[in-house]
Amino acid sequence: MTLRRVSYFEASARARVAGLMDPGSVLEWCPPQQRHSSPHLALLDAPVAFDDGVMVGSARLDGMPLLFAAQEGRFNGGAVGEVHGAKICGLLRRALRERPRAVLLLVDSGGVRLHEANAGLIAISEIMRGVLAAQAAGIPVIALIGGSCGAFGGMGIVSRLCDALIMSEEGRLGLSGPEVIETVQGVEEFDSRDRALVWRVTGGKLRRALGEASDLVGDDVGAFRAATLAALARPSEVRDLERLLANQQALETRRQHFAEARDGLEIWRACGFAEPEAVPMLAVDDFNRQLAAGQAGGSI
Repeated sequence: MTLRRVSYFEASARARVAGLMDPGSVLEWCPPQQRHSSPHLALLDAPVAFDDGVMVGSARLDGMPLLFAAQEGRFNGGAVGEVHGAKICGLLRRALRERPRAVLLLVDSGGVRLHEANAGLIAISEIMRGVLAAQAAGIPVIALIGGSCGAFGGMGIVSRLCDALIMSEEGRLGLSGPEVIETVQGVEEFDSRDRALVWRVTGGKLRRALGEASDLVGDDVGAFRAATLAALARPSEVRDLERLLANQQALETRRQHFAEARDGLEIWRACGFAEPEAVPMLAVDDFNRQLAAGQAGGSI
């Protein structure tokens, strides 16, 4: 039987969870019926959501028990506020008690909610602490990025802390979003309306080429599920001082290798792609194959 393809980019947070997890296994905590919405948004007469834009709970993936948080990018751009952040923090703390096989973060966020800046920033720091605590307890944390808002600001940092980072080409990852860069530095520095440029600089293919994403998959919920299973099957990385120093050296080598690059085209060329201009048109499998060939050939 051929499974129907479901676009991860277009799906809601709940549809992504339903497609990723084993049927009938999803248990949502703090569901919308409990009306845990932001008090700050209400005070400003801003729209609220009864789940505050994030779904958290437990489920099974191929029979393995998992905990998950799925951000809804359609509400406030998936931005993190007090209640939103508290739900994710609570999930990570509960992981220390329940010891699931892994924690999945379905990231779809433009960063911290401006309406709740201080509370949101504190929440991000606590989420980072929660991720590191889970990892120290031997519980892998995996980020999935393929939604319309990508992973920017605090959630971009959180994503890079994870044991594995699975992206689609449609996903984006960065610290500051294109609109923020343009506002601060001017359109000459970064034109946020140039969508091709935006995806060449922050999109999944660029992040995979740089090694920031561990896997690049197609825009399909089933592909994200398969990549998550593959990530869980890989041996966990040893997190000792020697490994941290090696990772730091790898980052320094990468910085030197791409020191003059200011566009994804230049990075793809340095990675061994003969026609970097054609990379945006490459199918995911072809991209992964050519990237692996460039790595094997010593291009990076």
